[in-house]
Amino acid sequence: MPHSLRKIRKKRGSRTCGYGRVGQHRKSGSKGERRAGRHKHLWSWVLRYEPDYFGYKGFTSPKQKKAERVRCINLKDLEELAVKMASKVKKGEKIFIDLGEMGYFKLLGEGKITVPVSVKVPSCTENALRKIRDVGGEVLVTGKAGEAEAD
Repeated sequence: MPHSLRKIRKKRGSRTCGYGRVGQHRKSGSKGERRAGRHKHLWSWVLRYEPDYFGYKGFTSPKQKKAERVRCINLKDLEELAVKMASKVKKGEKIFIDLGEMGYFKLLGEGKITVPVSVKVPSCTENALRKIRDVGGEVLVTGKAGEAEAD
């Protein structure tokens, strides 16, 4: 219970408040749970032991949380996959790649493809579709509901 004659009231005005040397209780603060000095004299401590102490605290809209991250793949990456799978396919057969099973949702048209492939993908750009057909491949586009659209 606080009272008027506690030690700090008695020692008020003295240089060291009864602790002897001046620097004995410097930096210690009054309570252990306080986090004083994090932007000042304890900054090096923050950098070393708690680098995420001043993290970003902000608002994330529900629309951002709800938005799906669409995993895409380009034709140049599809070419690499096709070359790796070419050894497993018999001569004269097209290489079949199911991108939906691999976790990709969209096929983009960046790069070029030289191997005729048969691709099953949920979504595809017109440019990628045209480039695959020019080489002699085919694309089976399945919608989000899983129904197959005409090739």
